Amino acid sequence: MNNAVLQIIKPGPLSLIQDLGRFGVAQFGITQGGPLDEYAYSWANFLLGNQANLPCIEITLRQAEFKVGAKNAFAICGADLRATLDDEPINNWSSFVANKGQTIKFSLPKNGLRCYLAVFGGFKIEPQLGSCASVERDSLGGLTDGTPLQEGDCLQYHSLLANQYFEPKQLSFRFQPDYNLPVTLRVVESYQRALLPNHLVNWFYQTEFEVSTNINRMGYRLHGPSIEMPTITMESEGIALGSIQLPPDGQPIILLNDRQTIGGYPKIGCVSRVDLPRLAQAKPGQKVCFVKGQLDELQSDWAMWANYFGY
Repeated sequence: MNNAVLQIIKPGPLSLIQDLGRFGVAQFGITQGGPLDEYAYSWANFLLGNQANLPCIEITLRQAEFKVGAKNAFAICGADLRATLDDEPINNWSSFVANKGQTIKFSLPKNGLRCYLAVFGGFKIEPQLGSCASVERDSLGGLTDGTPLQEGDCLQYHSLLANQYFEPKQLSFRFQPDYNLPVTLRVVESYQRALLPNHLVNWFYQTEFEVSTNINRMGYRLHGPSIEMPTITMESEGIALGSIQLPPDGQPIILLNDRQTIGGYPKIGCVSRVDLPRLAQAKPGQKVCFVKGQLDELQSDWAMWANYFGY
């Protein structure tokens, strides 16, 4: 066996291979997948000098452990899961060199929910429909049919540092989000916005919601004061990333990367793509509020993001 592998000693509750996702196949009922926190994912590759779309491991919550098979550089970004290298702390939002036989561990989160582990040169995963992104419901991506990583799995990578020097990097604190703060999400109004009464729209923007316990890679359900929703007759339609559904109980559902491709609930619009990573790190009970976004400003923010990370 190629010794340039990362062996999964403990997979944790949910560790998934992710690249930027699967596009151009929604008409077949196949969803996008990809990293929920695209900001942290992008920095993990960037700190290693990787191309933007190389596969990383998205580690959710805790208790993941990996053994390094050959010397290489790695990076961790996103939630602070108290990472260690042979039990010595690793700075979050940084790249580092790990040698053969060393162990990378992740524990209970200090903040946030999801951390991204990248390797110099990327993990060697065979793409399916143009992507390595794991989507278990679609049986696509990852090592086996989109399933989470399992104990004993081995991820191959290129052993690029055998005779090279790598200078570790640390992201400036100015660019590190504080995942413990309340979340403010900018909304691009669209879909059924014109059919919603003004009092409901005002309620939506004036209400401070809480993240519920009902959250996953498909979407985040929020809790707030109840409000009666109007009856809006509509056919099922395509669901964009970040769509904000308003079901009959009025409790918003924000749809994320593993969402269904069509749906029939009324929607006020979509959360800005550049704000979704912040929501993806929010824990149950954290406060969330919405503000109306300015489309030209949001488009400019996204263009700067995409240009900087080389999308």
